[in-house]
Amino acid sequence: MKDKVMDQLQRFSKAMFIPVLILPIAGILIAVGNLFTNAKLLELLPFMDNPVTKGFGTILSGSLVSILNNLGLIFCVGLAAGLANKKKYEAGFTGLLGFLVFINAMNKFMTLTGILFTGESLRGTGQAMVLGVQILDMGVFLGIILGIVTAMVHNRFCETEFQNAFQIYGGSRFVFIVLIPVTVLLAVLLTYVWPFVQMGITSLGGFINRSGNFGIFIYGALERLLIPTGLHHLVYTPFLYTSLGGIETIGGQVFEGARNIYYAEIADPSIQVLSRSVIWDARGISKMFGLMGACLAMYHTARPENRNKIKAILIPAAFTSFIAGVTEPIEFSFMFVAPVLFIVHAGLSGLSMVVLNILNVRAIGPNGFLDFLLFNVPLGIHKTGWPMYIVTGLIFFVVYYAIFRLLITKLNLKTLGRETEGMEMKLHTKAEYKEKVASEKEGIDADDVDAALIIKALGGAGNIEKVDNCFTRLRLILTDPDLVLEDVLKNGTGANGVVKKGNNVQVIYGLKVTAVRRAVDEELGNGESN
Repeated sequence: MKDKVMDQLQRFSKAMFIPVLILPIAGILIAVGNLFTNAKLLELLPFMDNPVTKGFGTILSGSLVSILNNLGLIFCVGLAAGLANKKKYEAGFTGLLGFLVFINAMNKFMTLTGILFTGESLRGTGQAMVLGVQILDMGVFLGIILGIVTAMVHNRFCETEFQNAFQIYGGSRFVFIVLIPVTVLLAVLLTYVWPFVQMGITSLGGFINRSGNFGIFIYGALERLLIPTGLHHLVYTPFLYTSLGGIETIGGQVFEGARNIYYAEIADPSIQVLSRSVIWDARGISKMFGLMGACLAMYHTARPENRNKIKAILIPAAFTSFIAGVTEPIEFSFMFVAPVLFIVHAGLSGLSMVVLNILNVRAIGPNGFLDFLLFNVPLGIHKTGWPMYIVTGLIFFVVYYAIFRLLITKLNLKTLGRETEGMEMKLHTKAEYKEKVASEKEGIDADDVDAALIIKALGGAGNIEKVDNCFTRLRLILTDPDLVLEDVLKNGTGANGVVKKGNNVQVIYGLKVTAVRRAVDEELGNGESN
């Protein structure tokens, strides 16, 4: 039962990537649009002060803000497709239809029962306009609920077929037929239930805000501690897209969630300083700076004869973490051989966010340095205080280095390059490192992946019940996890780590995981993959 629950949570976490990974693209483009209308930049570059470029910037940033106003719809379609076992595109389309049915059903029921507010402003009423329809303000939770419900109905009925004249109503059409009464009943039920849920969410947000820096510390530490389970997205997503992350009125419109708020503030030139809620998306400080110090400490504490060898592991892992914010290759290098370091890393990650909050730094730093530059530099120092973010990061680089080096040497931890005789040390040659970098630049094709070896190391095709993936991990359900050959996966297929949780097995491949998943699916003869 426990393994089944964990599997479902991991599936949900993975499905959340579909909408979540699209939203930062919108944020970056909003920041780019802001470049063309930034007053200070126009003073430095007068040739940009013309109707064409300024108009382009206004249109770009203004049009993408609309995405923030329709997160419920985006999450509904994304989750419906992500959680569907088959016919994912049809599930996403059905989710869209179900969303439209729901908001109109709720609006009509609220009208009939006299609940619908009729004043001029909806602020403070618990109601909001969604696609021009007034309903209860459920925010992104509406999309999450409808996405899950749609996927459940879709998975149950998408292959239902009829004969003769009713044949046209089979498959995805029948899914929609079933979904209509389910959605209408759900709209009626949530009309009565959701106000109590909203009260609970507001109370939780108030508790975290009242907890101040302690709440921020717990948030930052927990987000890292859940990395092994793959459920860390469930920690930060509510703070980024719901009222847990704050509520602000910008340009006469109410925005909820840290990321929604600062995206809107980026697009509004009248905002002088970003809101304090941006701290919930400052998670990148340990990714950009802290783990660099950890890598340096592991390098300096390795046996001298191994230092040149482990560069092939630490250099690309550190570069990926710093630039893109993908931390798993580094974290999995010490997570299991020295778990005390991982606990310390989680604590320092939370502490670094607390320091940023104490210093009143308003910089945006969710991932790596590339995002950091694109978001913050165009906004200016006054609006974000981004130089202090870097100063704080450099301080934590030193703190990470000092603490990791002390613990590794004093506790004699067997980190990379310190393995005792007979212990595995996953090493790559310089040639392999250069080949990997070249392949990442050129793009990795499924044909370059030894899928047959991966399947063999997983116990054979008969041992694999299900194949899935997230941003960096190949996620599998195996009949017998004990048949997994971890050494072969790490040394023979380039995996960064292997995590077992009952019948759930995760193989860490980093950014090339999509090509790996595609190759494995092709080798197994699976017809559809994400």
